[in-house]
Amino acid sequence: MSDFQIDPVKYGQLWEKVDQLSTKVDKLEAGMEELLALANKGRGGFWVGMMVVSGLSTIIGYLTHLFSSK
Repeated sequence: MSDFQIDPVKYGQLWEKVDQLSTKVDKLEAGMEELLALANKGRGGFWVGMMVVSGLSTIIGYLTHLFSSK
């Protein structure tokens, strides 16, 4: 069997890469949270817009019916 030894230089490089990847993952998680918050805001804005358009079309339909039936 071969004698297994850990090269300290390569181990140090690997450890540094793990630290860098960990930092990148943390940044990605923060970015995903921001995107989720923006999507939720957009979804709320969509429903408010639907409510306003629905209300306006109801009023216009009522007024059109009121004035055209005479």
